[in-house]
Amino acid sequence: MTITGIANIMLGASDLDCSRSFYRDRLGLVVKQEIPGFVFLETGPATLCLSSAHARLAEQPGPVELVLAVASVRRAYGALKDNGVEFLREPANVTGESWAANFRDPDGHLLSIFGPE
Repeated sequence: MTITGIANIMLGASDLDCSRSFYRDRLGLVVKQEIPGFVFLETGPATLCLSSAHARLAEQPGPVELVLAVASVRRAYGALKDNGVEFLREPANVTGESWAANFRDPDGHLLSIFGPE
């Protein structure tokens, strides 16, 4: 068996309409498909799936961070702030040429933008 990549990333969404709006309208992701209880968003090679069923899972395996690649962290930071995204911290150098800034979605999932300054 060989794993060839990540096909989907599933995030629990307690309010699917609110989460769809956040990811589509604030982050600018395109909705690929919707079926009852699920919203699939275009994110490149892997699809981000918002799931109302996953929000109801009782066990939490541990913290997860969804890292979104951007061409410029400072430009993305400014654009996302203009769209109403509230950041936990301003962009900071994390290693070498790579910068990052963190924020949370409506369900509290940790997200970050990551890339060159």
